[in-house]
Formats: sequence, structure tokens, C-alpha cells
Amino acid sequence: MRPFLPTSRNLLLAAAIFTASVTDAQVAAPAPWPKVQQQTKPWTRWWWMGSAVDEKNLGAQLDSIGRAGFGGVEIVPIYGAMGYEQRYIPYLTPRWMQVLDYTTQKASSLGMGVDMAVGTGWPIGGPQVTAPLAATRLVVQKYALGPGQSLAEKIVLNDPKQPALPGTSLAALVAYGDDGSIQDLTGKVDATGKLNWTPSKGKYELYAAFSGKTRQMVKRAAPGGEGYTFDHFSKEPITAYLHTFDSVFGKTSHGVRSFFNDSYEVYGADWTPGFFEEFRNRRGYDLKPFLRELTGTEKSERVARLKSDYRETMSDLMLDNFTKTFTAWAHRIGAQNTNQAHGSPGNLLDLYAAVDIPEAETFGSSYFPIPGLRRDSGDVRNVDPDPNMLKFASSAAHAMGHNLSSSETFTWLTEHFKTSWAQCKPELEQVFLSGINHVFYHGTTYYPADAPWPGWLFYASVNFVPSNSLWPHLNGLNNYITRCQSVLQAGEPDNEVMIYWPVYDSWNRPTGMDMPLKVHDIDEWLHPTAFYKDLVQLQQKGYSLDFVSDRMIESSRVNGGTIRVTAKGAAHKVLLVPECRLMPVNTLQQIVRLARNGATVVMQQLPKDVPGLGNLDRQRARFNLVLDSLKFTATGTEGVQELKLDSGRILLAADVAAALQHAGIRGEGLTATGLKFIRRAVPNGKFYYLVNHTAKAVDEVLPLQTLASSALILDPQSGAYGSAPVTRSGNTSGIRVQLQPGEALIVKTGTEKTAAPAWAYVQPAGEPVALKGDWKLRFTGGGPVLPKEATLKQLQYWTKLEDTAAAAFSGTAEYSTSFTLPAKNAADYELALGKVAESARVWINGKEVGLLWSIPFTARVGKYLQPGKNSIRIEVANLMANRIRDMDRKGIPWRRYHEINFVNINYKPFDASVWPVQPSGLEGPVTLRPLKVVR
Repeated sequence: MRPFLPTSRNLLLAAAIFTASVTDAQVAAPAPWPKVQQQTKPWTRWWWMGSAVDEKNLGAQLDSIGRAGFGGVEIVPIYGAMGYEQRYIPYLTPRWMQVLDYTTQKASSLGMGVDMAVGTGWPIGGPQVTAPLAATRLVVQKYALGPGQSLAEKIVLNDPKQPALPGTSLAALVAYGDDGSIQDLTGKVDATGKLNWTPSKGKYELYAAFSGKTRQMVKRAAPGGEGYTFDHFSKEPITAYLHTFDSVFGKTSHGVRSFFNDSYEVYGADWTPGFFEEFRNRRGYDLKPFLRELTGTEKSERVARLKSDYRETMSDLMLDNFTKTFTAWAHRIGAQNTNQAHGSPGNLLDLYAAVDIPEAETFGSSYFPIPGLRRDSGDVRNVDPDPNMLKFASSAAHAMGHNLSSSETFTWLTEHFKTSWAQCKPELEQVFLSGINHVFYHGTTYYPADAPWPGWLFYASVNFVPSNSLWPHLNGLNNYITRCQSVLQAGEPDNEVMIYWPVYDSWNRPTGMDMPLKVHDIDEWLHPTAFYKDLVQLQQKGYSLDFVSDRMIESSRVNGGTIRVTAKGAAHKVLLVPECRLMPVNTLQQIVRLARNGATVVMQQLPKDVPGLGNLDRQRARFNLVLDSLKFTATGTEGVQELKLDSGRILLAADVAAALQHAGIRGEGLTATGLKFIRRAVPNGKFYYLVNHTAKAVDEVLPLQTLASSALILDPQSGAYGSAPVTRSGNTSGIRVQLQPGEALIVKTGTEKTAAPAWAYVQPAGEPVALKGDWKLRFTGGGPVLPKEATLKQLQYWTKLEDTAAAAFSGTAEYSTSFTLPAKNAADYELALGKVAESARVWINGKEVGLLWSIPFTARVGKYLQPGKNSIRIEVANLMANRIRDMDRKGIPWRRYHEINFVNINYKPFDASVWPVQPSGLEGPVTLRPLKVVR
């Protein structure tokens, strides 16, 4: 029989009860919950449409955001709403800075923080980006010459869109002879484009390389922010761009905590004017003679190596010239910086590591087998988020000792107006499980009080706005995040394995030019790799991992057998090198160094070769010299070989899990139950964050890979906590955990005894009893009009009423009834609401039980019940969808925006008139079930 399990664990001693609440003071739970701070609460991206903001409305919305449990906002100015143009404030003008100063001061008075995009829309750019500083692309034109011929035409850029742009210039002219000769003719082209060269013999193909411009403008720009996006691979453009900020910000951040840069979406930017020189300095050879191979269609290994060198140079330039310059600027004015590196044509780990707050992004929705979790196929983009993609950001933060790694969360989670907080929860939990601990919602739109419902809305987000009919219940989700993040920001990461990311295997491709590592292209550059396969296999076996780059390995140090990338970075027990073909000789040498200094290294196989084309023979000779020095011997474990080096060792095994076992590194056995986890190490113990995304309840003693004298169970859904008994066996500690599908728990292990009251484990003490009889239904808030009150013989969604107003209604309504409990003869009772569309707040006998906003919509309610007659009131909030549907069916205009206006999840014109009515309200059955409590 499947064990019966609770959801909201409120059956603790009265003094220890800590239920979900709408006030921040109550969120700040007593020990052992860590202290609530700004960054432990969720933040939200705050779109300023047209920057049409004013102090009165800014203050009112900040008040509303603060009451809902947010810790801060991230200002991103974008395009504006039509009809409000007279209110637009041009970006960075004195008036714009005035409203920014008001915002930071008002937020501070509310205990909130403010971040700000370093630009409007995306990608970064604006009017200060002149054409010479704009994003650059390589343009190649070909010419042919025979013996004794002179080139009649001028060597000038023929693209009709380019000549008018300053900054386009000839970068190189290379002649390829039919005899195999190569000549650099760049110096033989005069200022007018005339070629002063004639071949004496043979036929030549001439390749002219121009530094052209992509002509890409800032997308979704706000007034005053329109202009070119700039060249990320040169230092001059970012320096000139930030000079504009210096002129208005001076030497202070104006109260901005962190300046934010969105994901790299600069299309076709594969060049920078100084690239040939940079390439020669960084790769050690001249790229010009290889211009034909670089831009041609040849698919040889030689070309793949050439393009690997080209891509590595692009990565270096983006890191050194853009990312580090951005970070230094933010620090100079007393702020931090936040950057989304994904999508960049560079080593994501190094780019993320060079900023204060690395930020990842979730896009689309995942499938979870949680019973009752709604996932309508028509409301889902054809994108499956991979939480391992998020680990590039969290791993970089862990390596550098940065406590925060953030995520742009819920982008296109569902179709507009159809996202419930229950749908947000498991997607959010995947983010936490990946190591992200500072969530930003995507997002919230500013709108003035005189904007008619639904206010102003952004085209690609979940609408976390006060006009959302689910807003009154948002505290449930926000308080859950606050409790989780208070734990996930505590101490330091506790991932035992650092796994090398072989980026050179990805770069070594003969096709294409630059290689942006995009979220949407992971099927090409991530999923097929041994790195990814090892990652998934080891996670299933209970191992937790961080990613490391070649640069990180070089800076790593060993102390007492543990490896840290930086002195403040996370400690790891082992370095894992997955199967890879190409590895720089320096990286191989650094791996051997770590082993000599006491590290345990596991290699799935020895690399085969060095990457790149520069100094290839010399690099290969050095590489082979190191490989030849590695002499492995058999161990007692089949398939595992060992090389002992001074105080450390290298294990060689195709089965990396077997090698880890041989090294004494054990995965968490709890994953055999289907549970997912992440750990944090704190003084005298560990935090385990556990999530049940399966279809089955779990009621087991979990073997945790830590020696504990005590354990506390903390419920992030309700805030309740209590001590749990611990059994010890070998190096593990056993702790019983009860988790329903869709639930999460936190276990805190310790080396000292705790005085907390005992945690209450429950079992059913009888069958559930449905609350039958008449139910009164009363609509309490929302629109377009409040439907009439109704008396229901049995529970049903209000969208099944004959009242047509109910089908168009979005808001809140109360279901109420009374029932008789002959006697309180059970230790506790579980209330189960059954089918809820979409969120509920419950009162029993006039006392608030709390918000039931996620699956399985149950709570322990024994302390609220009394023998005899009882009353229950259930406030239900539904989606915005039905009211939007009604407006579209009636032709009521509500979406009028400049630029992209408003689109559906597939970027087609939005039309809700064709939607079916979304079930809304409470269908139940609402039941009470007696419980037996075991402590």
C-alpha cells in the first residue's frame, strides 16, 4: 500500500508552529532557518515601458511588490505603450536619473534592493555606439587574376548597405596561386582601393577581407536607448559606451546594487578590426594566409584546428575586452555586475567567472510526472529546458567563491495568462537543484494607475503584476522561495566532484565561423558529449558536480586532499576528466600538478591530441612527453588503473562511477528513491534540499553521506521544523523522510544535539470524509464584473455556472460551508482540497490556515477544528485567461505597444478569443482525514 503523507506539516507543538504567512516578519522564521535578507527573497525584472514612469506610480508599485514578498527589482527600460508617448522619459536624461534616484531611495525604505540593466532592451548598445564601434562581421570578396593582368576594379566593399558606414575597411588581401603559393597583398592596395600588383605568371585567386558591420540595432529599445549594438571583442567600444554612464552617474552607483547585462544575442558578429593582430599575439601565427580556409567550405581536420584557434581567440577577446572591463567599471562606481554569458561565442565558464553574479536563464517548461500538474500541450513551447545548462553559471560562482548565482526564471513557461503558481514550483525547483540560489522572475511590468486592466504587459513573460488575478496568493510562492534561498545561500556549496568541460572538442569543428553557445542549441554542442553523458549518469547515482574550465584548473590549488579553484571557492574531493580527444598541453600538465600536490584525479581516458594549429608539432611533442610519463598499474577494482604521484593519484577508468567508488567517493543513495537533491555545507553540519518530482510518495529512511549526531527537518512550504531521529551506519546517517509528489523538504544535519521539538511523522488513522452539503459561492474581487452569488448542492468550478459573467471572470471567490465533527478523536486531521483552479486560501472557524498554492493542496488542520459544528471558508483565485478571452471575443482593445507589440508563445499574433474557457474555482472533493502522529 502506498504510504499516506502530509503536505503542510503544521502538527508541531504550538510553540514550534511556523505557518506560511503574508508578512515578511513571519517569513523570518526563528532558528534554525537562516536569516532572511534582501537577496534571500525573490527579485523580479521590472520593465519600464517607454520609461513612462513617475514617482507616485513607482512608489505605489514598489509598495505592492514589497508586500508580495519580493526582495528587489531589476530595472530594464524597453519600448513603450501606444497613447502614452507624452510620458516617455529618454534614457539617462536628468529626469530619468531623477526617477531612478527616487526608485532606489523608495526601495531602500522598504528594505528592498534595485538592480539595473546597463542599457535598454538587448543586446547592449545605444545611441553612443557610433558605426566604427558597432558590432563587426567579416566580409570576404573574391577576385581572379591571370599572368600579366591588372585588377581593373577597385578593392572596396561592395555591400550596398556598408559603404555609408564609417568603420568599414579592408583588413587583408591575400592571393592564392595555382602553384600553391600564398602572398599577402594588403600593403599593395592604396587608399582608393586600387591594387598595385600584377602576377608575372600563374593564376591567382584573391581574397579580400573587410571589417564590415552587422548593422544590428538594440532590440526592444526604450526611448533614448536606440542605436547600434557594439563590438564585444574590442575594448574601445565598451569603454566608450560606459563613458556615457560615467557622465551621468559620476563616481557613484546612485543606489544600484548591480548592473545587469542580458544574454549575448549579437547575430553575425564574428570579427573585430584588430583581429589579425590579436590572433597573431595570442595563437602565435599569422591568420592571413589561412583566410581561404577560415571562410571556405573545406571540412578537413586542418580547417577544424584553424577554426578552433579562431574561436579560442574570440573567447579571449570577449573575456578580456568586454567582460573584465564591464566588471572593473561596476566596481569603480561602487556596484556589482550581473551577466548572462550564455549565447556568447566563448568559454561560458570563464565568462561567468569574471563577473560578480553569474546569471543563467530558464526558457520554456519541463515535463514532470507529478499527478495533477497541468501541462497543456498548446501552451508549451517546443523547448525542453535542461537544468544542467544552468550549472555553467552556478559552477562559475562556486569556483570563484561568489555566494550568489542568479537566473532569469519562467521565460515563456506557458502561454500568456495561463501560468499558475503550482506550475512555477517544480520548474523553480530545477533551478535550485542546479545550484542557482538567487531567482529573478521574468517578470513584472510597470504600469500607471490610470492604465485600464490588465495594465501594461511584456510580450514574453509570466505576468507577475498586481493586475494578475493570482497576485493575492503570490506570497505563497514567494515565501517558499525565501525559505529555500535562505538555506541555499548559507555556508558554501558541497559538491564533491569538479568535472572538466572539454571546450576544445566543441570548438574543433570545420563548419561555420564563430560558435555562440546558445541555450537553444545544446543538442548540438552539449548533449552529444561524453562530458554530458557522465554528468547525467553520475547525478543519477547521487553525485553532485561543478564544472571547471582549463583556466580554472590552472588556478586550482590542493589543500589536505581537497581542490579549490580559488582560496574562497568551493572545495571538491576529486577532479574528473571525461573522455575528450583534445586537451592543451598546459591543462594536462596542470592536472598532473594537482595530483602531485595531493589531489585525486579520475580520467575516463587519456586525451589523444592537442587542439589548434599553431606550433602544432612542438605542442604535440610536449604533449606526448607528458603522456609517456604517465605509467598506470592495475588496482583491485576491475577496469580501474592507478598512477600514484607523490601525495596524490590519477585513476584511469572508462567507468568513472567505478573509479569514484574505488577512490572512496560515494554518491547519495537517496537518488534511488527518485528524489533529487543539492547540499550546502555549514559549520557543524550540512543542509540537504530534497525534492520529489516523481509520481510516487516517498516514506523512507534516507542514507545521507555524512556523519550526524542530530537532524532537523525543515518544511519550506510552511516554515515548520522539528528534530528527527538519526541512525548511523558506517559513514552514513539515516533519516526518515516523508514526501508527497510535488513536495520539497530540507534536512539539516549536525554534529551537536538540538533542542527543537520532535518532527511529526503521520499515518492515516481512518478514511477521508468528504465535506458534503450546500456550499455558498461569493465572488469577492476581480472583473470585469462580479458574478452573482450562488448556492451549490455540490462543489463545482464556477465556470460551470449558468451565469455567463462567471465564464468571463478573473479574480477571487469564496466557497464556504459548515460541517459537523462529532469528536476530535484523532491526533490530527488532513484537509485535502481536491481539484483547485488555481490557488486557495483557507480559514477554519474564522482562523486562517494559510495559502494552499501548489500540489497536492493539502494541510494539517487539527488545531483549527472543534468537536461539533465547524465552518470552512476557501478563497480561490483563478487565471487571467478567461477575462482576456472575453475581451478579445468582444473586440475590446488592450494590447497596443510599439515594436513587437504582443505575441503568443509561438511569436504569432495573440488572439485569446479562440481559447476554451479555463476551469476556475474549486471542484474538490474537499475531504478531512484523521491522522496518527508518530514522533
